[in-house]
Amino acid sequence: MPADQLAGPVPGVGYAGIGDEAGPALADQVAAVTRLGWDRIELRNVDGVALADLSEDAVARLAGTLDEAGLTMVCADSRIANWAQSINGPFREDLAELEALVPRCAMLGTRYVRVMSYCNDGLTDAEWGRRAVHRMKLLAERAERAGLVLLHENCTGWAGTSGERMLTMLDKVGSPALRLMFDTGNGVPYGYEAYEVLTHIVDHVEHVQIKDAAGDQESPVYTLPGKGQARVADCLRLLLDHGFTGTWSIEPHIAVRPHENLSDPGEDGIEAFVAYGRELERLVREEVLPGVEHAGRLAADLGPGAPA
Repeated sequence: MPADQLAGPVPGVGYAGIGDEAGPALADQVAAVTRLGWDRIELRNVDGVALADLSEDAVARLAGTLDEAGLTMVCADSRIANWAQSINGPFREDLAELEALVPRCAMLGTRYVRVMSYCNDGLTDAEWGRRAVHRMKLLAERAERAGLVLLHENCTGWAGTSGERMLTMLDKVGSPALRLMFDTGNGVPYGYEAYEVLTHIVDHVEHVQIKDAAGDQESPVYTLPGKGQARVADCLRLLLDHGFTGTWSIEPHIAVRPHENLSDPGEDGIEAFVAYGRELERLVREEVLPGVEHAGRLAADLGPGAPA
């Protein structure tokens, strides 16, 4: 079947989106994803509240809403070791967040928790890395006991921008409860070539976030997928050629950027989110699948209306 008739991603790969990029309210997050016809959602904040801070009653209601909408939650985007967390900060806060997420993830039906690896705070690179790995090992041990998997994102942190450091961290932690999340668009704002990093870590990636950007580290401008400098299509082809199965989750960052205290996309948030998702579908259909090494088999497996 011609690639231009393909309606979704490859078998074993689904589309999702980080809900609060469409709007703070849960209703808007659900509306945006379901309008795209997708059946997966990634959550960070709901009605302006971080997942770990939601009451168990609120999480129960959230789980019911997702179930009614036919949505599966694919990942909990935590604050653990993120861009606001210093390597010298109180580790007990990260442990407490993970403890809070254990029952909440169980109620929401996900085993993935997004983490980073701490901002430096005056330490040498060697000491920063030693402490980051030590903390991650303790977090992974707790996650493993709870049946969770921590997904380290290529973002802020000791291992954030280096494929070599990511692999070192995985090796030293040595736990099946620590794997990698790859964000296609983080290279531009953090000053590295994301595609080159991906070539080193591709076999360890279990979840993908999609964004794109142009410009440079000093003044990044976030764009529709495929319209910037992040080589989104190349990244997705590389993942497929290495047998990736999982989720491609959009994080447009055009209006919502928590690290810049931008948290409300405004009244057009749903429309912008849907437009972003449609552009990703087009990119996959027209530019990703035709270049995949095993595209012939993929095309034979898909048809119009094929599920994600």
